[in-house]
Amino acid sequence: MSLLQDNGRISNVELSRRLNLSPPAMYNRVRKLEERGAIREVVAHLDREQLGFDLLCFVQIRMHVHELQSLTSFKDYVVQLPEVLECHHLTGQYDYLLKVALRNRSELQGFINSKLIPLRGVAQISTSILLEEVKFVTQLPL
Repeated sequence: MSLLQDNGRISNVELSRRLNLSPPAMYNRVRKLEERGAIREVVAHLDREQLGFDLLCFVQIRMHVHELQSLTSFKDYVVQLPEVLECHHLTGQYDYLLKVALRNRSELQGFINSKLIPLRGVAQISTSILLEEVKFVTQLPL
């Protein structure tokens, strides 16, 4: 799995060679990992800054009330927003943490004013802007 995390494009033949397995056996192992959900998907990681998304923000949201309908409505809405890269339901001071990619401060203002503030049930919004990405990995420590 570590080899796949390092390079999702590695060929089945190369993977089987590195692990001393036959290509059919390796293919079957990878297929089983996919079937049971251990491998969710293989994707390309794009450079957001090179593509014009210079602003990466973390938006913390506190809800007014914690009733199932309100929380479900919020989650259903947020997963449809293309700017939101991640949404996490938390314990503690805030209920949700959003990771949001935008092109500039104007887009951030529009995102907050038109997409978050009008939401029913939102009590507080706190936004932090990323200054420097110190570490970014997707590999699990296997």
